[in-house]
Amino acid sequence: MMGTDAHQNPMTGTSASIELYDRAIDRFLRFHPDVVELAGQLTADDNPVPMALALMAYLHLTSTDADDLPTARTTWQALSQLDANDRERAHAAAIGAWLDGDWHGAAAQLDELLCIWPTDLLAVMIGHQLDFFLGDAQNLRDRPSRTLRELDPNDPHREFVRGMTAFGLEEAGHYGQALDAGLTAVAANPDDVWGIHAVVHTYEMQGRVDEGIRFLKGEGTRWESGNMFTAHNWWHLALYQLEAGRPDQSLAIYDAEIHHGESAGVPIEMLDGSALLWRLMLDGVDTGSRFDALASAWVPKISGAPWYAFNDLHGVMALAGAGRHEDGRTVVADRQRWLETATGSNARMTADIGLPASRAILAFVDERYDDVIDELWPIRRTLTGFGGSHAQRDALQRTLLEAALRSGRYELGRALTSERLGVRETSVYGWAQRARALRGLGDTTGAADADQRAATYRRQFADS
Repeated sequence: MMGTDAHQNPMTGTSASIELYDRAIDRFLRFHPDVVELAGQLTADDNPVPMALALMAYLHLTSTDADDLPTARTTWQALSQLDANDRERAHAAAIGAWLDGDWHGAAAQLDELLCIWPTDLLAVMIGHQLDFFLGDAQNLRDRPSRTLRELDPNDPHREFVRGMTAFGLEEAGHYGQALDAGLTAVAANPDDVWGIHAVVHTYEMQGRVDEGIRFLKGEGTRWESGNMFTAHNWWHLALYQLEAGRPDQSLAIYDAEIHHGESAGVPIEMLDGSALLWRLMLDGVDTGSRFDALASAWVPKISGAPWYAFNDLHGVMALAGAGRHEDGRTVVADRQRWLETATGSNARMTADIGLPASRAILAFVDERYDDVIDELWPIRRTLTGFGGSHAQRDALQRTLLEAALRSGRYELGRALTSERLGVRETSVYGWAQRARALRGLGDTTGAADADQRAATYRRQFADS
């Protein structure tokens, strides 16, 4: 049977299966774990509808976990054998490209699909995630913007697409528009955890730490539990607490919400764990044995065939933090050998950014700070090319700055802090590091002023 989904896109299936698919998409937009159960119900049928198989394959691909690839491939193979319409075949083509390692090709295929069916919310949601994984800030902004304009103003999911647009606007540097769009999206749907995430990213990039804390703690949002994005938004609150001078609260959030004995061991939470512990370590905070447990969780994820360079880097970060330097070097050597014959998107991301960044991390824990600078300085403006957000990639920018200060290259440290403060005047971290650089250059007056500014903003944020 042929029908249409809730957004008037052609879909093969019975009215009951289409209704169930629409419910699954609603859950997916909210990052609600029910989407997995609903997708399972749809694909367990003796005659699964093509779009249900597409959804299931995408769920396993967006985890960025190589362990999920066999299920994604099996599901895609089942989809490819069905009598499907043009839209469904376009999804199958995108999934096939992604499974073949052509992440950029999959994103381009979804762009083409959305030109014909611009209200296909599965396509815009998955395309948006791919743009995030690839660090494509322009399409993070433009892909949902195109769909937003085509949706009916009364469409119940329109504001979720606005939340995606808000994140793209933030990553593309349009902070005023991003905040307006994000707050509008969250006001319409307080459980829009991606829209919430867009707002907290915007406050982060503007250095508005106190406002970010109040937003996350306020009554107007529902993000703290019950969704597949919970840990990441807790990570953002932990970053705010670190900037506000409360590393003990950052560690408490880490233990309760990001990585602990009951954690699922999925890449998204472990990425956040590595990035937070690494920042704390750079700031001289004692993280106890947390790196040890995190590194052990990462090992099975980065010991097999390479799949995503961004994950590999954060695995190496955990190993380095745990003192398992040889294990980290083994991962780097394995990826280097793989590149001798590898092709595809991850090969480019690994060669251009993943390997030099991983070598820099290992050099840092070996106290080879000049080597850190040699690895990170040439790629510091192209880090977007292996995915993540500005906030996530800032762990590498901080590593570069810390290496400059520890190696006595204070002129470089001064230059890097000038850049940071140029866009985030209220950055406690930026002023504190600038004080170190100026003190190293013998500018005691400038250092004292920088220390005072850091203290002033820390007091401001401490009240939030």
